[in-house]
Amino acid sequence: MLRTFQLSPNGWRSWLLLQRGYNPIMRRTQDWFELARFGLFIHWGPYARAGWEASWPLVGGVSTLPFGQDIPAQTYHANAEGWQPDPAAPEKWIAAAAAAGMRYAVLTTRHHDGYAMWPSQYGDHGVGRTAPGVDIVGAFTDACRRHGLKVGLYYSLPDWHHPAYPPFTDAMRPYVFGEYPEPTPEGLAEYQAYLRSQITELLTNYGRIDIIWFDGAWERSPEMWDADGLESLIRKLQPEILINDRLPGHGDYATPEQFVPPEPPVEPWETCLTMNMSWGFNPSDDHYKSSTVLLHTLCEVASRGGNLLLNIGPQGDGNIPEPQADRLAQIKRWMDRHEEAIIGTTPGLKPWQFPGPTTLKGETLYCHLLMQPVAPVSVRGVPVRHVQNVRVLGQDHPLPFETRIPVLDELNDVDGLGELVIDVPEVMRDPVCTVIVVEFDCDPAGFEPEAS
Repeated sequence: MLRTFQLSPNGWRSWLLLQRGYNPIMRRTQDWFELARFGLFIHWGPYARAGWEASWPLVGGVSTLPFGQDIPAQTYHANAEGWQPDPAAPEKWIAAAAAAGMRYAVLTTRHHDGYAMWPSQYGDHGVGRTAPGVDIVGAFTDACRRHGLKVGLYYSLPDWHHPAYPPFTDAMRPYVFGEYPEPTPEGLAEYQAYLRSQITELLTNYGRIDIIWFDGAWERSPEMWDADGLESLIRKLQPEILINDRLPGHGDYATPEQFVPPEPPVEPWETCLTMNMSWGFNPSDDHYKSSTVLLHTLCEVASRGGNLLLNIGPQGDGNIPEPQADRLAQIKRWMDRHEEAIIGTTPGLKPWQFPGPTTLKGETLYCHLLMQPVAPVSVRGVPVRHVQNVRVLGQDHPLPFETRIPVLDELNDVDGLGELVIDVPEVMRDPVCTVIVVEFDCDPAGFEPEAS
């Protein structure tokens, strides 16, 4: 995983999207993606067997993955020989994802190292040769459908093993972005055919696929990838599929990586995030974010209208590493009570109206307290005369609150905006994040006050 450019400021990006034909009213993402809010990313391949980061060690590592390794290319690829990935592993991942409230999952079907996690008829580097009879993509898609999750397939545009790409060798070190050797014209045609063939397999053999998640586009121009042709092929094979924005010039949603953007992208978006600092199973990397930090990130992302694609890197045997499994269990504990404040919501209030993330579902406002309150909390600029109930999510007992409105509005009996002041007793607070539910008889974000 790596992305070498940042999202443009919203004004520039809006113009660019319009040039690409983006219509904010007619979006493919609105059927399910924009309300999903939470998904699981899985990076798994032979590298997990050795405890190496995904793909990057074979080119000498990369600065954005500080716990990555530097492994000779031949040694890296030889590690795949004899690896027998357990086809029962995806069931464990997807069961954990469903329990944690996730709505979709994305599996690395082929990372930059070229190892295919399905028995592809194109190319000889993958389970089809090293583990005959195994199909991890098939097991993954089946598990997603059993648990009701949408299916996403990650696919790397580069292949550092393919003879026509050309393959990466130690003589090409150090790896420099933008300077990967180009194929011959014959090699390019062969490689383009290889991409089309593998993508056709993935989008033909496994039923409906909901997302194809590209990566690695920085190494070639859109023309060399034949991005337009790939997009046309994908839409033909899977008309309802979503394509992320890493197929140059195309894409249904933006994918900021490893951070929450200060301003939400203008189009639908999803941020992908690791629990520690590595994508693959890397036992040397113990720099884990706490479950509280991960849940706070989920709340913030949802309040800005985005999705969080949270990564796990299973071990070589397919088991989820204990620190990651523990965080998924802690996320499940919180989501068991608070899922309705995340899944299926839209962004809530403006930042000045409440000191924390807010989400909205119809006429119900969810206020996320990322910090433990030391005084009553305020919700400002809302139609206070339309409040029906205030409570802590997961508890039925109503919370005491006061309302404050402008004096002239009070004197003139104007139906306007005011302030809610809510007391949250300590005994009712959640140790991770308390969610206050404010139920209105109108849309609190779209309410139009009377003139005073």
